[in-house]
Amino acid sequence: MVRHLVAKTPWPYPADGAETHVRACLEKRARGEQFYWAITLKDGDDELIGRIDLRPDADVGAMRGFWLAQEYWGRGLMTEAADAVNAYAFEVLDWPFIEVATNSANRASQRIKEKQGFILLYMGVGEYVEGVRETAFWRLNQEAWRSRRGDAASR
Repeated sequence: MVRHLVAKTPWPYPADGAETHVRACLEKRARGEQFYWAITLKDGDDELIGRIDLRPDADVGAMRGFWLAQEYWGRGLMTEAADAVNAYAFEVLDWPFIEVATNSANRASQRIKEKQGFILLYMGVGEYVEGVRETAFWRLNQEAWRSRRGDAASR
């Protein structure tokens, strides 16, 4: 999973990396600059298995980001979390769109975007922990999201 993270992610992770990162996230959240959600299992012990973020003032393609521990892949957990966070972006924050980017090698992440109705805008390059890679840039407009949500509710 780490190889798909953006290059600014320190790797190998330093001994104080988690504490430093959480502290910075809490400060950004307190200032209303970014939003963070921990992903845990519904019937679990609240162990952190992933995270999803919203970043209103992010660079192109970085308005939402997520990660999930590999042993939990393929269960629909990230799709469920991303659906809830998209709803927050569109219903609470009233964002007109969400733009995200994905390492093209991360097919599972791209599939989540496709299922949610994101449209592929263009291909470019990005820097990841594993190096410079082809990157897919995606957008989901609020109007398209509301339309798809209405369709799903009527089924």
